[in-house]
Amino acid sequence: MKFVQFRTGSGSSQRLGVLSEDGSKISDISESFSGDLIQLIKSGTSLDAIKAKLAGVNQVPIGDVSLLAPVTNPQKILCVGLNYRGHCEEQNKPIPKEPMFFSKFASTIVGPFDGVVAHKITDQIDWEVELAVVIGKEAKNVTRANAMDYVFGYTVAQDISARDWQKMRNGGQFLIGKSMDTFCPLGPAVVHKSLIKDPHNLVIKCDVNGVEKQKGNTSELVFRIDDIIERVTQSITLLPGDVILTGTPAGVGMHRSPPEFLKPGDVIDSEIESIGKIKNKVIADQ
Repeated sequence: MKFVQFRTGSGSSQRLGVLSEDGSKISDISESFSGDLIQLIKSGTSLDAIKAKLAGVNQVPIGDVSLLAPVTNPQKILCVGLNYRGHCEEQNKPIPKEPMFFSKFASTIVGPFDGVVAHKITDQIDWEVELAVVIGKEAKNVTRANAMDYVFGYTVAQDISARDWQKMRNGGQFLIGKSMDTFCPLGPAVVHKSLIKDPHNLVIKCDVNGVEKQKGNTSELVFRIDDIIERVTQSITLLPGDVILTGTPAGVGMHRSPPEFLKPGDVIDSEIESIGKIKNKVIADQ
């Protein structure tokens, strides 16, 4: 199943649906789960039970709705830096021996086709396409052997980054450079893990203005999803709906020669095999 959150009109409430196999229609299951994917995940409702509900619900053409981020207001967005070999190599950095974790605020999240604000306080906005993992149940002291049992599904993320604030300002702390408003587009759907045969063998790519900037495969991950979950839950409890951004492949703007940064009018296409594609335009700060 592919889960989406959407609105049917301006000012309408957030709704929750299941995308049809051909992607043309949404079955609206909002009444059962308060229009919120995290509420569905917390309920522990089985896929069979959700399928049983689909027969009696309203179907909406996808062209008649506005897609929102498929997860909103997670308690945590956890990120892993330097987690693709190519991304380490383009910076002339050694492959890390343990993960580098950082975080983004939930207020960074925007939808799959929403704008990314070019904030006036930075002129070094960069792209990073990433596989995002959505947690399915509370996870504490999880072993790697059963870590994937705690995954609900996957979505496409853009870890938009203000490199000057990430690297040179704010005392070298990542938080502001990674957490500016609109700096985490997600979508278009959360694809249930049952539909993804191997999350560690997916083509992942990013284009800017139709020009390919990043193309890799999740097989390049230095620390795999099960390893990440085991390490994190030794000290941090993951909750249903928490999001883990697993890292980005080579090709970011900062490490190009000369460096390239996003500006208003640029269009970012981010795509992961079997999961989907998001498109976000960079817009001027108002």
